[in-house]
Amino acid sequence: MKKVLFVVTSCDEKGDTKIPTGFNLAEVTHPLSVLEEGGVHVDIASIKGGAAPLDGLEDLEEPINKKYWADEVFRTKIANTAKLEDVDTTQYDAIFFAGGHGTMWDFPDTAAVQTAIREMYESGKIVSAVCHGPAALVNAKLSDGSYLVNGKKLAAFTDDEEEEVQSTNVVPFLLASTLEKRGALHQYSPNWSDNTVADGRLITGQNPQSAFSLGKLLLNALK
Repeated sequence: MKKVLFVVTSCDEKGDTKIPTGFNLAEVTHPLSVLEEGGVHVDIASIKGGAAPLDGLEDLEEPINKKYWADEVFRTKIANTAKLEDVDTTQYDAIFFAGGHGTMWDFPDTAAVQTAIREMYESGKIVSAVCHGPAALVNAKLSDGSYLVNGKKLAAFTDDEEEEVQSTNVVPFLLASTLEKRGALHQYSPNWSDNTVADGRLITGQNPQSAFSLGKLLLNALK
């Protein structure tokens, strides 16, 4: 059985704004539903371990979210995530970083994130992320010191989308622009459109609307 490690944020506040944040539910449940239906085993880790903060509850009536939110097994996983630095990533075929604004504060500078990405990518595994999840890629370098994203096509939450949700002056940096500065070939689509990109073993998606399609891309790559 193929195994994928999902990683979510542990950050529950947007900087020092007192605005609550966390992981985006659909960006976990949508790819999870695709992978589980495809016979893939999924574990969930976070930066600090323990209960992962949820970025808003506005999507709980969406069918896939509703199904998983009512699932005791899933709720237990989210309430008891493993701490990423304690996880043996060699046991997994892919790593996936879910979004939610919280990732912008704790993904980029966490050593365990950078180590997991480098070791998995260099051992032929898949690295994947959606929406703000590619914040994990901002400082991820390969063993030769180059940025993993340099010269690679990817999708991530765009600067225009950040502006539309009025967070341009809230987030510590603009994700798409920063990835481009690292040499990424960012593939834009109109705001809130389903946009996924696979460049070899790097699989990414632009926003919550891309999470289900990303799950399908990831499943196909695992097969």
